[in-house]
Amino acid sequence: MSMLRTALLQSSGTPGDVAKNLEALDAAAASAAAGGAGLLVAPEMFLTGYAVDVPALAEPADGPGARAVAEIAERHGIAVLYGYPERAGERVFNSARLVGRGTSAGYRKTHLYGCFERESFTPGDNPVVQAELDGLRIGIMICYDVEFPENVRAHALAGTDLLLVPTAQMHPYQFVAESLVPVRAFENQMYVAYVNRVGPEGGFDFVGLSCLAGPDGVARVRAGRAEELVMGDVDPGLLAASRNTNPYLGDRRPGLYGALVRSSDR
Repeated sequence: MSMLRTALLQSSGTPGDVAKNLEALDAAAASAAAGGAGLLVAPEMFLTGYAVDVPALAEPADGPGARAVAEIAERHGIAVLYGYPERAGERVFNSARLVGRGTSAGYRKTHLYGCFERESFTPGDNPVVQAELDGLRIGIMICYDVEFPENVRAHALAGTDLLLVPTAQMHPYQFVAESLVPVRAFENQMYVAYVNRVGPEGGFDFVGLSCLAGPDGVARVRAGRAEELVMGDVDPGLLAASRNTNPYLGDRRPGLYGALVRSSDR
């Protein structure tokens, strides 16, 4: 099985302007494909912007934005994962969609962060969404979801090889990008592509620091604090070797973990 070069688009695009964000995604897809990437990952809510009028910009999973991204993916021969507000009847979800190169999957954020998200979105209820790409099992979650260890462990137990996490992670929580994400990759024996927005937007200040972390806990590639397209390789050989030597999943004792599904008194 060959390596999957994965491109991380660290950008906030142009909040509120879907057409310009599609242009930016098209340019990034062209650059990623020219660099040998088979997968491009854009941040949370990249299609519309994050601090925007969510109800006005939300669209169905098969809406015009989705069709435009599918055309970009097909034109450049690359799979694309992007975030957007998904309208489903009267409800709006903070969603991410993977399209291109024969794969397709949609995910709705399960853990909403802060007043803005809880007032704007309905939480999703499916924690493990997967797709197949180049022989790898791809998982999807969004931003705050990765900060819950149970979420990522569920993906590990379902066989996820590469977890895609489009995010809008803000100051002063940069330790999540710097430290927590590589630990999640190590303790669950998978690759994690964590792709952030960057710069001020509304009342938020996004910190960048996107990374592709490997199963050894090492960030294979790390962006800075400006708009940037970076690329790293997901190596199935390294993944297999690491899983062969790391005992975490095999040494689990599920019978001891009943407290994890009981409500806290806090």
